Amino acid sequence: MLLCIDAGNTRLKFGLREGAGWRVQGALDYAELDRLAQRLPAPPARIVACNVAGDAVRSRIEALSSGLRVPLDWLTSSAVACGISNGYDKPQQLGADRWAALIGARALQSDACVVVVAGTATTIDVLDGQGRFLGGLILPGLALMRDALAQNTAELPKARGRYRTLATNTDDAIVSGAQHATLGAIERVRASQDGGLACLLSGGAAVELVPHMKRPYRVVDNLVLEGLARFGLAQ
Repeated sequence: MLLCIDAGNTRLKFGLREGAGWRVQGALDYAELDRLAQRLPAPPARIVACNVAGDAVRSRIEALSSGLRVPLDWLTSSAVACGISNGYDKPQQLGADRWAALIGARALQSDACVVVVAGTATTIDVLDGQGRFLGGLILPGLALMRDALAQNTAELPKARGRYRTLATNTDDAIVSGAQHATLGAIERVRASQDGGLACLLSGGAAVELVPHMKRPYRVVDNLVLEGLARFGLAQ
């Protein structure tokens, strides 16, 4: 079995892969990382991981691998992997989590698509039908947008509003503004390629976007883990 670990900006996501399916998936705070092995229903044979959380987290994942006595492979961005070519000016500068999400998207869909991961940050990336990553965007995540207004203005609150096309109170205006900005960016990227491109949507904040997305779209839980599994099985 393959243990896939996505060390993100805020939390660690994990999945235990057996064959074509998942035995378990979950998430934990970094304070709980040392308990990850206890969350697994069976010991893994290998670990494949990506990390955007810094050197300290990397060291703790390496310690986990050592404690379990299983090999660890790190997914880092490269010029090509798993049938995808990387169109970044300097491929190694692409975030490992974005690269994993693109690999996962290609494994799930062979047609051109827009890949959106809505987490602490929101990334919007384009894969063409030949598996070429054409580039993309990075936006503050929905929560970051809301928090930035609360922290950097004198009178705006930490909003707990609802989505409105045109809001008539400040909380709704802040929440709706963040969602409109993100949805608008997605649609502008779609329009720059082909307005009918399918969108693969993942990440913890995806639930806020789904009710207002234009079709076609597909929600994929833990797309980064899907990419890690595809990468790990190809090794």
